[in-house]
Amino acid sequence: MTMDVTIYHNPSCGTSRNTLALIRNAGIEPTIIEYLKSPPARQKLKDLIRRAGLTVREAMREKGTPYAELGLDDRSLTDDQLLDAMEAHPILINRPFVVSELGVRLSRPSELVLDILPTPQQGAFAKEDGEVVIDSEGKRVV
Repeated sequence: MTMDVTIYHNPSCGTSRNTLALIRNAGIEPTIIEYLKSPPARQKLKDLIRRAGLTVREAMREKGTPYAELGLDDRSLTDDQLLDAMEAHPILINRPFVVSELGVRLSRPSELVLDILPTPQQGAFAKEDGEVVIDSEGKRVV
């Protein structure tokens, strides 16, 4: 098994930074795609959402985005219309999506990434807010 891991990352997001740190705590240096600068193509985004087991709406971010202003809370909008909005405004793509050989996760909360990392944690880890996620023996606490 290779250790290829890709994170669709927003460095301004604490959850995304914590997820990246958990990946690195497993001894993996992932491919980092800053999706606001290099958004995934529509088909890639659809594939990420499908592989993560989400609906398009579940993969949308509301907070800190033009979600409300664009009327995206309208439940009659189709997946294609929502994807159109995500393509036009990548900030609407929730983050961070992480891809490994073991699957795809929208890592909210960040510790969901642990389910798809191919190697164990190598030491203690606490989130930026101080919440302990991994103990000194590399075992999951949360």
